[in-house]
Amino acid sequence: MIYELIEKLDRRFPFERAKAHCDIPCGIYDPHHAQLAALTVIRMIDLMNELVKEHGQQDMEFHNSMARYIAVKEQHAELCKHEVRIIWGDYIKPEHVQKYPELHELTNNIMKLGSKCRQTTSRETAVELLQAVNRFAEIFWETKGIATKRAKAPYKPEEEVVYPVLS
Repeated sequence: MIYELIEKLDRRFPFERAKAHCDIPCGIYDPHHAQLAALTVIRMIDLMNELVKEHGQQDMEFHNSMARYIAVKEQHAELCKHEVRIIWGDYIKPEHVQKYPELHELTNNIMKLGSKCRQTTSRETAVELLQAVNRFAEIFWETKGIATKRAKAPYKPEEEVVYPVLS
């Protein structure tokens, strides 16, 4: 009923339709959250491995900590995928894909690696995820004309991350 009323009003008093590239057209995009999420996945896997080595017996403390590490790993693998999906869907334009033809395959690979990180405890897969997200970040910053550098993260797991060179 309300929909019909609004539709009738729209026909009687038509407004120009607003168009935006996302729900809130803020124009703020940054792959840093995806990179942090990928680093977190690696860190949680490292903590899980340390926990297994430290606890010969699997007591309640072990199970509590392991469950929490797994939950955070899962959450951040999905967050990584989400952040890349937003940039790919809302920011990346046909001219970016033309200049960087690897973008669709790279994004698809990030989605698959993120899922694999949720399914497994493979550190190698988590590092592959970070490497793919780093390449995505390099391309993202290049589309904005901003140079990048690689440096080890100043916190564990101390893996290499792409950073924009800001003046």
